[in-house]
Amino acid sequence: MTTPESGPPAPDSLPPARPDADDDAYSATVLASHWVQRPDPDPGPTPDPTVVIDTAAAPPDGTVLRFGPGVPAALARHPRPTPPTLVAAPAPRRRPPRRHALPVLVLVAAVLFLLWRQDAAAAVGVRDVSVTAARRTLGCDTTADVVGVVRTDGRPGTLAYRWVRSDGTTSAVRHTAVARGQRQVRLRLLWTFQGPGRHAAVAELRLLSPERRSAEVRFAYDCS
Repeated sequence: MTTPESGPPAPDSLPPARPDADDDAYSATVLASHWVQRPDPDPGPTPDPTVVIDTAAAPPDGTVLRFGPGVPAALARHPRPTPPTLVAAPAPRRRPPRRHALPVLVLVAAVLFLLWRQDAAAAVGVRDVSVTAARRTLGCDTTADVVGVVRTDGRPGTLAYRWVRSDGTTSAVRHTAVARGQRQVRLRLLWTFQGPGRHAAVAELRLLSPERRSAEVRFAYDCS
């Protein structure tokens, strides 16, 4: 006997599905939050365009409401920014006047002058003194030409000397300058003889400074 195929049972005839702790095939489906449709939030009252909320200038404990045509009133509350203070560069430090320059120059000039004077008046070194006569024998009424030669070391200085003759005549002290590099000084004596007779003459050169030295020459006068 054939039993006619019947359709699916009615929903009311199916037993309700119950989760069984021992059934591993059971799983629950959790809807994500973006699947859930929530009602739109209440936008609240529409702000009045004539009211300006100045939160930048409001004190910490509240909001300042300003009524007016727009934002300029609120912007007037903001203080204007203070421009940065420009610090001027320090002026270059002026050097103090060289008040000591002139005294130093004067002192240096004085020292140089003293050194020059000392060098100019330095004692010239004498190496040799000699005296010669042009003729050893003189005739009647003749003038003897006596020459003294002083050899130096070339330093500058001054020589002091005098002539002493055998007839008892002594000249005054004489001075002669010696230039730098001058190594020989010639000193001249002219001694005149007159009248008949014979005389053994001696002419002596005495150097007084820078050191004492002497030299002499002998010659004869013969008018017989």
